[in-house]
Amino acid sequence: MLTRFEVKGFKNFKDNFVLDFTKTNNYDFNKECVKDGIVNKAIIYGPNGVGKSNLGFAIFNIVAHLTDKEKNKSLYSHFLNAESKNGFAEFSYSFVFDGIPLNYKYGKTALEELTFEELKINDKIVVSFDRNNDKEATILLEGTETLKKDLGQEKISVIKYISSNSVLAENDENKAFKKFNTFIDKMLFFRSLDQNNYIGYETGSNIITRDIVEKGNLKDFEKFLNNAGIKCKLQEYEKNGDKSIALNFGKNKIDLFDIASNGTKALTLLYYWLQRLNMMQKDVSFLFIDEFDAYYHHELSKIVVEEIKKGEYQTLLTTHNTSIMSNDLLRPDCYLIMSEKDIKPVTELTNKELRLAHNLEKMYKAGAFSG
Repeated sequence: MLTRFEVKGFKNFKDNFVLDFTKTNNYDFNKECVKDGIVNKAIIYGPNGVGKSNLGFAIFNIVAHLTDKEKNKSLYSHFLNAESKNGFAEFSYSFVFDGIPLNYKYGKTALEELTFEELKINDKIVVSFDRNNDKEATILLEGTETLKKDLGQEKISVIKYISSNSVLAENDENKAFKKFNTFIDKMLFFRSLDQNNYIGYETGSNIITRDIVEKGNLKDFEKFLNNAGIKCKLQEYEKNGDKSIALNFGKNKIDLFDIASNGTKALTLLYYWLQRLNMMQKDVSFLFIDEFDAYYHHELSKIVVEEIKKGEYQTLLTTHNTSIMSNDLLRPDCYLIMSEKDIKPVTELTNKELRLAHNLEKMYKAGAFSG
């Protein structure tokens, strides 16, 4: 699991910005939201402009150079902070895999332009390469002895180079290395808006309605929309030689997206990804949904959170919806308040000992978590 993330010099993050998943308390409710002392399910709040979306982009920046999954380059324009003095952005990830700590940090001038990389396992540097100062990469993992260390002008990540070109020995260090690469390969970011912008998990693009039909989920999707308050009957039909979904009005049938509101489009996109998460639970390691409940009502937001709580994957959601800031859903150490300078659980933003009976939404609106 990811235990800590730091970023500096990227987009709006001029100075070092830290997200710490280990700031947990010993609550005896909603225990599934914390796993082995690490936050497993969390919701981020904060005013517009503090960088909630950019935090997601920063965390998922790692997908671009360590995997062959979707990068969505369009989300990474204006990569460097305008006031950055180093000329590159810095990223640092800390994990724990089967009790073994692993830290990976790197610098970039652009989405696919690495300046340096350093990997530590059990606090020991096992991989490092500074492209501006080192002639050769340092690679100390058992099984990499015959690998070429002089990478010259090759832009490939040293980590990806090792994964693609070596047969690692069976030891705890290498197991942690493999689990790290698998974790990154299974990360998924998406925005619950009317466009299917996503990072990681798979490659290419799908027609959302066709995908729902091909997976045999049309009736389930109809039930999902009706439960969300959108009363409708759906029907499969052919559009431009492709499978699609129509609203069935008896004699008349109209393509779903031709008359769908923004709310219905957002729900369709959400369902598109939820069907994947439900079908392949263990194929996702880390899920980040930006503005997860944009365009739809509060009761449905609660249903979605409950659905996501069932998954094993580590999850971050961003929202402005305070109605779901409730101990009925998560717990105080899993509601994070973000400002331009930091992000903290509400437990660290008040002197009160928060308990199950506290109304977190009411306290938040009253300014109790202003720090």
